[in-house]
Amino acid sequence: MPHEFEVREEIALEATPEQVWEAIATGPGVDSWFMGRNEIESREGGRTRQEMMGFTSEGTVTAWEPGKKFAFRSDENPDGTFMAFEYLIEGRDGGSTVLRFVHSGFLGDDWEAEYDALKVGDRMYLEKLAVYLRQFVGRVSAHNVFAVGPQVPDAERVWSAFKDVLGLTGAQVAEGDPVRLAVEGLAPAEGVVEFVRQPSFLGVRTDEGIYMFIHGHEGAVVVEQHDFSGSVDGKELDAAWQAWLTRSFV
Repeated sequence: MPHEFEVREEIALEATPEQVWEAIATGPGVDSWFMGRNEIESREGGRTRQEMMGFTSEGTVTAWEPGKKFAFRSDENPDGTFMAFEYLIEGRDGGSTVLRFVHSGFLGDDWEAEYDALKVGDRMYLEKLAVYLRQFVGRVSAHNVFAVGPQVPDAERVWSAFKDVLGLTGAQVAEGDPVRLAVEGLAPAEGVVEFVRQPSFLGVRTDEGIYMFIHGHEGAVVVEQHDFSGSVDGKELDAAWQAWLTRSFV
């Protein structure tokens, strides 16, 4: 039996309402901080499409007010579950913006665990959006990595692996900590911790990318990367991260 849910968030962004709109209501904009490859038909009643890991999900735009409000609703699944997303944009003095976000719909039988994951995950993706708008606004991700590893119940083991690949040595990880990303098959990169929710989410930025390390629902280990350089073949990026997940957790 489907269970209704709702998550509400608000975040201040160092960007104009127009820049925020471009990031949340266009396919290339969404590609640059969210998941998968996205298409958005720019009108109320238009269709949305997301492709990720060989799967496609579609939906319908339910509100389209450029610079002010964008909303869409996924197509309903056979069991009655669906998700709806609403973004309200409010410009502030100094060229900044407040974004209010509502994520609602119906979840399936495992709704409590899914809801707990969404409550944390939604906030972390908004933090990733903030990094994009602060550091890469106007640029488009050339390739998005969404590498999924095994389910690992040991949170300490997962967090240790995250810290190791980033060259982090302290017991606690904090925003602003310097990192040195070292993945076999990829060039090393210097960066900084942008956001952290230990032991589930760790967000990092380098000069040419945004990364998020996730220990998520049911213990799944996930690595995301948005590559803004365009200098590395996407298949090589995917393969390098998948190999790292295998070496680290299998």
